[in-house]
Amino acid sequence: RQPLSPCVAGERLCSTEEATAGSGTYTRHGFIFSSLAGCLEKKSEDNELPVVSVVRDSESQLLPNVGAVVTCKVCSINSRFAKVHILYVGSTPLKSTFRGTIRREDIRATEKDKVEVYKSFRPSDIVLAKVISLGDAQSNYLLSTAENELGVVVARSEAGVQMVPISWCEMQCPRTHTKEFRKVARVQPQFLQT
Repeated sequence: RQPLSPCVAGERLCSTEEATAGSGTYTRHGFIFSSLAGCLEKKSEDNELPVVSVVRDSESQLLPNVGAVVTCKVCSINSRFAKVHILYVGSTPLKSTFRGTIRREDIRATEKDKVEVYKSFRPSDIVLAKVISLGDAQSNYLLSTAENELGVVVARSEAGVQMVPISWCEMQCPRTHTKEFRKVARVQPQFLQT
């Protein structure tokens, strides 16, 4: 067995005279091509042609899909949107960080025109959101927190203490009792991460 080398979908791997096409590959015009992104694997049996197959790298497979609930951390906010880093898809931690954007109009389901980003999120908040599209050239995922279950799940007050949700739009610092506005998630048990 040779060491695995990464390949992309559609990549020409070798000619059909050198090897036999295995799983994750297809043949065209006498050549073997990769049909998916993954790692190239060559297995030789006795004196026969080696079998070339492409195996998916289980780590690279996990991507935020449209409709997936993701856990993200707010990096920056402005009047139009919040920029976030996606950390988990469902309950699975991601190996690499993906960037996401929560636009002002996707924060709440009602009274969208009255939403203010800084009253919904603050940098370093942990937010549950749903992927609504795979974004643009900057590879930003567009996210929404318009459902009741979505929104801020963990936020720290200015005193550095984890705040407690007291309503769907406010959290309170247990130490200083100051209240801060947030788009609070009504977290369902399956999304709670310890």
